[in-house]
Amino acid sequence: MPELAYASIRASLSSQPLFEDKTWQVSPVAWALTAEQRTQLEAIGAACLEYHQALETLYTRSAVGKNLLRNKPLLAPWVADYLDRGKPAELIRHARDPKNRGVFPTVLRPDLLLTEHGFVMTELDSVPGGIGLTAFLNRLYGGEGETMDASIIGAGDAMIRNFYDSLSVLRPDQRNPLIALVVSDEAATYRPEMHWLAEQLQLQGKRVFCLDPDDLFPLGSTLCFDVDGNPEKIDVLYRFFELFDLANIRTAKFIFESWQAGELAIAPPMRSFQEEKLALALFHHHLLADFWTETLSKGSAKLLKQLIPLSWIMDPSPLPPGAVLDGPRVGGRGLTDWRQLAGASQKERDLIIKISGYHETAWGARSVVLGSDCSREEWQTGIDHAMADAPTNLHVLQEYKKPVRVKHRVYDSEQQVREVDGRLRLCPYYFNIGGKAVLSGALATFCPPDKKIIHGMQDAALLPSRVVG
Repeated sequence: MPELAYASIRASLSSQPLFEDKTWQVSPVAWALTAEQRTQLEAIGAACLEYHQALETLYTRSAVGKNLLRNKPLLAPWVADYLDRGKPAELIRHARDPKNRGVFPTVLRPDLLLTEHGFVMTELDSVPGGIGLTAFLNRLYGGEGETMDASIIGAGDAMIRNFYDSLSVLRPDQRNPLIALVVSDEAATYRPEMHWLAEQLQLQGKRVFCLDPDDLFPLGSTLCFDVDGNPEKIDVLYRFFELFDLANIRTAKFIFESWQAGELAIAPPMRSFQEEKLALALFHHHLLADFWTETLSKGSAKLLKQLIPLSWIMDPSPLPPGAVLDGPRVGGRGLTDWRQLAGASQKERDLIIKISGYHETAWGARSVVLGSDCSREEWQTGIDHAMADAPTNLHVLQEYKKPVRVKHRVYDSEQQVREVDGRLRLCPYYFNIGGKAVLSGALATFCPPDKKIIHGMQDAALLPSRVVG
């Protein structure tokens, strides 16, 4: 694979409004994955979609008090209580509507850390940023047409094509459905990449537009937007906003009404239980072990056990005398109150606290507290916040799996290539097309080794991925 020159990369990035006000380190080559890792990524995508299918069964049965197992009793009404906590009644009713049965996110993006024992999945996002960014980087590093490098995951325009296919399949009655990519003000930093995606698809003759929520208006039971003074009916609405943001969207009422009338498909579906981080903690809950074993295939169950770190829901409900929490141990003893985590030693604090979802701090690592990388006072504050928020916003406690140090070649401040140490987060993008999770790109975030929480930052290199060997 030919290496990209520094000037060429910077010129390509600066020519795009897609990257306005965004800077990161650049590298001459894409991130290298082995063929075995590529195969594992394919299996992870299938397992993530299967997990979502099982989660729907778990939630819907819990919500109506149905038994979770085929041949022995298992009731878990507390599952729906956890997943619905703090949500408005209208949104809960919408999530449980029979019309939403079997409707899953159109895009899945797990956050994978590369550790000495392989990949670890810290989150599973169904409203992820970076789709346009990864598609652009795939083109930049992989080329197009006859010169395209097929080793790039998502080579050419696979990312763009599969993004479109995952949405257009929602309206099989339309040959060229009108798709609106609706970006809220809360998510405005991602609006340029959604505009870019819409433009690329328009060049292919697709009717895709990036809109502000205020651009929407009802016309009868349809949802429309204005084009040169004429109303255009929207067939599919791709929402690039979190569900907590619905209260800030003045046209939300019209979105719900058009969906209810059967005039509009919404992706991802507005089902908040599919977007709660605590759902990963349910996977490890000892009371639900038989459910996951019975519902998931053996291969997916085994893979998810390897991928998902031990996680617990920080529910401050009082325990009866003699009971202990299902959680980590402090000083060799089980916990009877989450507040006892404050007494954990530095070594015992290889733990992360983060809010579960449906909150403005639930994305972008804004609520994350890493116990081993903060003062005892900061750790105490994180525990206190988790306890205070619990009536409306539950927090999750998760084992911290440290990413292994790896090497990659990047340009330094003198525009010279150097091989440096760092840590990796890999974000594969899967598009749900016809019930199959199609791997369409993998964004590598290569951070300096002193960064404990890996995310997009000025010191990181953002790269597409390729398969070598």
